[in-house]
Amino acid sequence: MDHDSLSELGQQLRVDSVRAAAAAGSGHPTSSMSAADLMAVLLANHLFYDFEQPDAPGNDHLVFSKGHASPLLYSVYKAAGAISDEELLTFRKRGGRLEGHPTPRLPWVDTATGSLGQGLPVGVGLALTGKRLDRLPYHVWVLCGDSEMAEGSMWEAFEHAGHERLDNLTAVIDVNRLGQRGPTRHEWDLDAYARRIRAFGWHTVEVDGHDVAAVDEAYAEARITALRPTAIIARTLKGRGVASVEDREGAHGKPVPDADEAVAELGGVRDALVRPQSPPEVRAPQRPHEDLELPRYDQGSEVATRTAHGATLAALGGARSDVVVLDGEVSDSTRSAYFAKEYPDRFFECYIAEQQMVAAAVGMQARGWVPFVSTFAAFLTRAHDFLRMAAVSRAGLNVVGSHAGVAIGQDGPSQMGLEDLALFRSLHGSTVLYPCDANQTARLLSTVTDQSGIRYLRTSRADMPVIYGAQEQFPIGGSKVVRSSADDQVTLVAAGVTLHEAITAADQLSDEGVAARVIDLYSLKPVDTETLRAAASLTGRLVTVEDHHPEGGLGDAVLEALADGQPMPRVARLAVRTMPGSASPAEQLHEAEIDADAIVAAAKRLLATDR
Repeated sequence: MDHDSLSELGQQLRVDSVRAAAAAGSGHPTSSMSAADLMAVLLANHLFYDFEQPDAPGNDHLVFSKGHASPLLYSVYKAAGAISDEELLTFRKRGGRLEGHPTPRLPWVDTATGSLGQGLPVGVGLALTGKRLDRLPYHVWVLCGDSEMAEGSMWEAFEHAGHERLDNLTAVIDVNRLGQRGPTRHEWDLDAYARRIRAFGWHTVEVDGHDVAAVDEAYAEARITALRPTAIIARTLKGRGVASVEDREGAHGKPVPDADEAVAELGGVRDALVRPQSPPEVRAPQRPHEDLELPRYDQGSEVATRTAHGATLAALGGARSDVVVLDGEVSDSTRSAYFAKEYPDRFFECYIAEQQMVAAAVGMQARGWVPFVSTFAAFLTRAHDFLRMAAVSRAGLNVVGSHAGVAIGQDGPSQMGLEDLALFRSLHGSTVLYPCDANQTARLLSTVTDQSGIRYLRTSRADMPVIYGAQEQFPIGGSKVVRSSADDQVTLVAAGVTLHEAITAADQLSDEGVAARVIDLYSLKPVDTETLRAAASLTGRLVTVEDHHPEGGLGDAVLEALADGQPMPRVARLAVRTMPGSASPAEQLHEAEIDADAIVAAAKRLLATDR
């Protein structure tokens, strides 16, 4: 498209952004108007995309990291003929596809954005996939805002992309100077951004974002730059073209004051249709499956669940060529190094950058790969917002947190995951599992691989007894009753490390003439409500015990399962309620009052109270 036509297309995108926000009575038209010329040039001259076949393997990928500029994205879709003008005006309306911030409810959207600082990290994941997994020539374009350049996750992304030499990635930074409440940190100092980005190994181009000829040339330069990702740093005007809002504070996140007047000022409504260039006809890689042979462990032996995790990953890697593994520089401890040794081409070292690690996995799953992400459970808290947004993206991720709870021992509280179960249980559509032995770990990990949503499996550091046979099945949402009789007086509910403590406690109680039922609640979400209610009805007394803070973990899962309006059993909840220090694992469990002795004491208190 020639430059005059590109300028007209930019005006069309501005007009439609104004109209969409006006129809909704809300939105971010001024943030859309600043980047309109940038997107007009990209759509018309540089994007290789077939909107009728969004899954075509040769398609480029366009990510709006500044997701609040959704009116612009939807205006691009209208210009491409993907949506109608009628649908454009359903922006932010109940039941419509055009949400306030884009999500993959639309087939052309790879990832949900809106929480700033996430689009570029996911774009890095898409570009990594193109280079190392798909090995296809598609390009990844990410529109970034200048406000989100203050987010640390953006710089994790810049460094990772530079390190990986992702020349199939271009970040387009819309430097419109104004954030939500006033000027951004660097305002229009383009060189301030360029110096920092170049330090991470990127090629940079500084342009006037409203000079379509310069933008056109910058995109062409990005396409041919080898061995380095490119950042196009564009000086723009927020609210460009409408005097009442152009470069004015206080206009963020609001429709323009008079939409009809603004449309007239911009030259009126246009309805030009633009066909992007066709993507190359390429084939997606074949990802065959073979029979899976899980590792087997002898009952009575002692094996850490983290070790079983690593061995199972390696087995999955051999059976399934679509499995990929990402780790945060702790693969020797999480045992994902077992996979890395066997399948280095599908292993991704993300270093100590947990936000980028999760974001890269989101990008990979968008391309049909099955990612497993692992690090210490404690460090996944850094990536909570990325996990939250992954749920909004309807992403399928397997996440494994190792070294959980006080049972890790001497390392102390900074390394102890004591919030992870609550974190993952709170995510929409998540699955949360906590195995107690090696065979259970292997079976659960293989079972959960193709579940939907975010799947979390918690592993432990120390060797623990193998109590289940290798053929035992562990359905998601199930549990195991490992001690029971018709005369049970109290039920002990535990998982993982504390399941072994509960078994020891049950044996001690039995020696004292007290029959105790023991439930292995390995699935914390979904939870086995039926088994819990049956035990509560029979015994009338429950002791829950968990190596986790009391908020949001196993105890809460049990109480939620029983909160059905029926009479409640008497419940004693044991959890980590103090701030741990450094001590041996056994000392930590005892100090936290979640060991066998504490369980026995809690059971006796419940029994004594009834007398």
